[in-house]
Parts: sequence; C-alpha cells; structure tokens
Amino acid sequence: MRMRKKKNLVPRMERCAAKLIDHPEAYRGKWRELMPSARELCLELGCGKGRFTAGIAAATPDSLFIGVEVVREALVVAMERCLDVPNAYFISGNADALPLYFAPGEADKLYLNFSDPWPGNRHAKRRLTHGNFLRRYRQVLRDGGQLLFKTDNVDLFDFSLQELPRYGFALSEVTRDLHVNGPVGIMTDYEEKFYGQGKPICRLVGTMEAWEEPDAETQPDARTEARENPPPDAEKSTERKEG
Repeated sequence: MRMRKKKNLVPRMERCAAKLIDHPEAYRGKWRELMPSARELCLELGCGKGRFTAGIAAATPDSLFIGVEVVREALVVAMERCLDVPNAYFISGNADALPLYFAPGEADKLYLNFSDPWPGNRHAKRRLTHGNFLRRYRQVLRDGGQLLFKTDNVDLFDFSLQELPRYGFALSEVTRDLHVNGPVGIMTDYEEKFYGQGKPICRLVGTMEAWEEPDAETQPDARTEARENPPPDAEKSTERKEG
C-alpha cells in the first residue's frame, strides 16, 4: 500500500505507544499475559487503518486481538481507533515473520481482509493465501484454528479456494456474495465502500486440519504447475488495506 507520508507521524505514534508492541518476539508464547482472561487469541494480518480490528475487538471483549501492519502511516490510524479498546494491540511487521512472534499453536484465529491480490503468475508467491504463507500460519495456529478470509477480487478468491485445501485447511462458509441479503458482520473501510457500490464480497473460513508436507520430489515444478493451473490475471490496482 502506498500512502502519503504524515509529517506528524512520530508524535502520533508516541501518543499511541501503549498499543504498539515494539519487540513482539519477546511475547512469543506469552501473549495472553496481556489479557489473562482472554478466551482466544486472534490475529489480523494487514490490518490497515484498523476499522475491522476496532470493530471486532469491541464486539468480542473476551478475545485478545493483535493487528499486524507494516505501513506505519496506516498503523497509527489503527492504533488511534483502538485507544479505548482494551483488548486490541498492534505489531509493525510482516506476515512472513509470524513464527518469530508467536509460539506453535498460540493463535486461535487469523483474519485476512482484502489482501493485495498480486495479479499475474509471477506474483503468486506474494499472495497471503499462497502456500508459503499458509505454512507459516500452520506454525502459529492451534489444531482446529481458523483462517477467515474476505476479498472483493474473484481471481484471488478462486486461487485461495484451490490453495487452502492443498495445505491442510478445510473450507466452510464459502460465499461469493456475503452481503447479498444485507450487511453481515464487521466491515472494513474497503468493504463498506464496495458494498455501497453493489460489488459482491467473497468470504471463506479455512479450518486447520492434520497435514503432512509432501515430499519435495513429489511436488510439481513451480513453472510446470503455473502452466497447468494458472490463476487468471487481473488488471487491477494492487493498492489495499484501508482497514
């Protein structure tokens, strides 16, 4: 995501310091110390400006939410939105570092909302529902933990429908028009905008099951697989994460 630089970013970040976990690796295996009564630990990757984080945390006060966002100009808005939400904290970091921040089985749920679709075969490995990331999610989710995914991008959704089961996530609650009968659940800023435009929102839940990594020699060559099962290209902007 590209955002305009904020001249007052530093003082705003300082005012939200209580919400930012500066050294998340120090909390690995100990996140529930932030909220000992927490029923579950939920992560939101690419939380953007935090509208969803603030809404879902306020709606489920018995759960602990950790928002992960690399763009600090967006992160500061998310933290400001959650100043009065006691069960929400934030990490400035990337999804590929999750196993450094969280112990095996420590998280119960992982939210992916309107991730960058990265259209084109050559960008497939950057998609947050690509197998390289799904392996990392498996390292931090508990057995039976859930990945909850929403997107407006049909091509990314189709790709995800194929990719998640390959890495041990059983699909449920699959829909290509979540709000067909009216708004459902907490919306992100993007989601509310798209809903107002009448654009369908896709959603699925992936539940982590027992799974074994296939032997390297039995896995298809990446180039061969791309030729045989190419995800459709999408000529769309890759800017995401308004929150």
